[in-house]
Amino acid sequence: MSEEELKSENNYIPEEDKNTDAEPKQRWFQRLRKNIQTTTSEKKEVPEGLWSKCPDCNYICTSSELEENLFVCPKCGYHHRIGSEDYFKILFDDKAFKEHFANIKSVDFLGFTDLKSYQKRLDDIYSKTDLKDSMRVASGNMNGAPIIIACMDFAFIGGSLGSVMGEKFSRAVNYAIDKKIPFMVISKSGGARMMESAFSLMQMAKTSAKLSELSDAQLPYVSLLTDPTFGGVSASFAMLGDINIAEPGALIGFAGPRIIKETIRKDLPKGFQRSEFLLDHGFLDFIVDRKTLKDKLSVMLRHFKV
Repeated sequence: MSEEELKSENNYIPEEDKNTDAEPKQRWFQRLRKNIQTTTSEKKEVPEGLWSKCPDCNYICTSSELEENLFVCPKCGYHHRIGSEDYFKILFDDKAFKEHFANIKSVDFLGFTDLKSYQKRLDDIYSKTDLKDSMRVASGNMNGAPIIIACMDFAFIGGSLGSVMGEKFSRAVNYAIDKKIPFMVISKSGGARMMESAFSLMQMAKTSAKLSELSDAQLPYVSLLTDPTFGGVSASFAMLGDINIAEPGALIGFAGPRIIKETIRKDLPKGFQRSEFLLDHGFLDFIVDRKTLKDKLSVMLRHFKV
């Protein structure tokens, strides 16, 4: 290609044709000093916890926006995991409730040790959170009607079933019978607590037996299964409700899907062990969105009184 063709190809403008009198283009930003002058000690960091990212659709919103939406993703409807305090505020009128049996704490009566002692694990959790065990029990009014609710906290050793949970569950049933009010359990657990060995497994029988007393008293028991509900919890009281309900997309089962797949050496159906799958196969009565949970529970419990 010749020099003339190259100049034409690149929109070449001869020096003599350029407008030398034109004002230089004004820049919208001009650096006054070179380099960043702020010292490390003066840098302002963004506080943690201001933003939240949905693990399902990656939608990012402020934590306050997510809380206003009851910790349900505004874009895809994914239900974020929440603790007992949040559930109590959602379900009880004016966020007012009375906690029961808060003085009961777990004890390492077996002297169990794996990577570290059970007592050390308990002490670490006590120092980091206000939780005394993996279940809290509270009573109050839900749309004007009294109810007692036992809710698990996954933050306390995976919401595992231990002696304290079994005792709190039993006392909550006694309270419901004494006051003649409905009893509700919100499950969120990985199963029985291995650090308490057979004592934790005994709670499966203990809680199931207490529910028979509630049934004899003709009082309703509602079981809400949330993500995740597994092991000894799903094998006992979580599936024994007069009404068994679940949140959308909750993972529910006994053994995890990975263990089952490796055992049977077959691919599992799509959505296996999700609440929608369990509903289709008759394990649940219905699935309820967290934003309509309170009103649907109130309507349902009113039918039990008729």
